[in-house]
Amino acid sequence: MGDSPSTEQFTPARVAPSSRPVSEALLNDKWDHAISSLLIRSSLGLSFGVVFSVLLFKRRAWPAWVGLGFGAGRAWEEADGM
Repeated sequence: MGDSPSTEQFTPARVAPSSRPVSEALLNDKWDHAISSLLIRSSLGLSFGVVFSVLLFKRRAWPAWVGLGFGAGRAWEEADGM
């Protein structure tokens, strides 16, 4: 009775995975991908620019800025295509 184990199974209540609309979730995913791609590609472009600046261009600043711009441009194009 009170001391015997119950044979009923406990089933948790179903909760909706997200209360946001599907379009908002897709937009958030696209923005997350675009921003992460911008950070990664810009930093890679900047690092290549710094390496080329040190090795080939007598430590000038413009190769680093050009590399940063190329990386950001590539990320922009990728995000624009989504």
